[in-house]
Amino acid sequence: MSKQKTAPKQRKADSKPAVSQGPSTRAEGPPRMLKAYRDSVVPQMTKEFDYANTMEVPRVAKVVVNIGIGEAKDNDKALDAAVGDVVTITGQKPALIKARKSVAAFKLRAGQTVGIKATLRGRRMWFFLDKLLNVALPRIRDFRGVSPEGFDGRGNYSLGLREQVVFPEIDYDKIDKLRGLEVSIVTTARTDDEARSLLTRLGMPFRKR
Repeated sequence: MSKQKTAPKQRKADSKPAVSQGPSTRAEGPPRMLKAYRDSVVPQMTKEFDYANTMEVPRVAKVVVNIGIGEAKDNDKALDAAVGDVVTITGQKPALIKARKSVAAFKLRAGQTVGIKATLRGRRMWFFLDKLLNVALPRIRDFRGVSPEGFDGRGNYSLGLREQVVFPEIDYDKIDKLRGLEVSIVTTARTDDEARSLLTRLGMPFRKR
């Protein structure tokens, strides 16, 4: 009888080493695109723009993903679905964008939700950029590159996507509707030319003018 009682304890103890190996398997190096930025983009741009040191080289500061959802004021399910799409795409829960003032013509009241946005930084930003440039954009039908006119004059670039299903995590059969989204890439570049060089070297497929 004593042997039968100790057997379960022995099996439980034997299972501990497998569990303790978890953290080591989750250890990760820098995101692939961040490594490419450090190893290739920084020295190339330093030479191209004759920067005095590598700290002057522009970098991506953040990426903002936002969706306008005017229908949410009349449909709570639309808001939930849009939030779910952004969480699936970015891995981050978005913030709600509220109307600042009432607009009678659009039956809009101050404080109503009109959009959502997720601001990505650090590792999550680099992983999203890698997926956007190398997976999502090539999935667009008849894709010929993104517009080179999306810069704002201050080194930031925005592009619009018509459908969230270009991201492979989105299951077409489970979405409530096709909805577009905007991606804004905020950089530390002082000029659009520097930002364009940065994004081009990271793999942004700009259309030829």
